[in-house]
Amino acid sequence: MGSVREVTSVDFGDEVLGSDVPVIVDFWAPWCGPCKMVGPELEKLSDTVGDKAKFVKVNVDENRQLAMEYGVMSIPTIAKFEGGEVVTQMVGARGAVQMAKGFSLG
Repeated sequence: MGSVREVTSVDFGDEVLGSDVPVIVDFWAPWCGPCKMVGPELEKLSDTVGDKAKFVKVNVDENRQLAMEYGVMSIPTIAKFEGGEVVTQMVGARGAVQMAKGFSLG
């Protein structure tokens, strides 16, 4: 059973960069309407994918340096990290099926 966890710049290294499975990172903010639509879709995808990938959220308001470091200009930005590197990135709200295809997860 998958789930999406909130991470901060403090645990980003361990949770994302040091992960031995692909990590889908949702860069979002509480005031962002499209971000609110992505949340449940990410949960759906997480449930479908299970242990084959990890799913986390990064609040860009609370982790501005992290957002800048990864060039997040618009939110939601959803990025797939493998081996500590961004391999795929999407900007804007997407459904679970679109994300699965875009991130090669389904």
